[in-house]
Amino acid sequence: MARTKGRIERFTISIRKGDTVRVLSGRDAGKSGRVLSVNPRKNTLIVEHANIIKRHTRPNPAKNIKGGIVEKEAAVHASNVQIVCSGCNKPARIGHQTLPSGAKVRACSRCGATLDK
Repeated sequence: MARTKGRIERFTISIRKGDTVRVLSGRDAGKSGRVLSVNPRKNTLIVEHANIIKRHTRPNPAKNIKGGIVEKEAAVHASNVQIVCSGCNKPARIGHQTLPSGAKVRACSRCGATLDK
């Protein structure tokens, strides 16, 4: 999210929940994982088995939380990941194609395969 003279500028993230991505930079560079959640306001996403942090939590019997040191995934900035194409099995940039039916779909810029189901 960028601020320009009082107004908030929103980013558009082409990566969606459930996509397979590869982390490009940081201590987990090279790891691949599924996207668990996307936050377009902060331009971040949570990748499975990447950017693991330790969180100290209190026990809460009402919510059935044990407490102690819990390891969980933290957010990764969207610019630090790249989607893995299912066709060529390599990280690629996301392009867009218009199908003959008129639908606009995400496509691999490397091989041209569609990324949407």
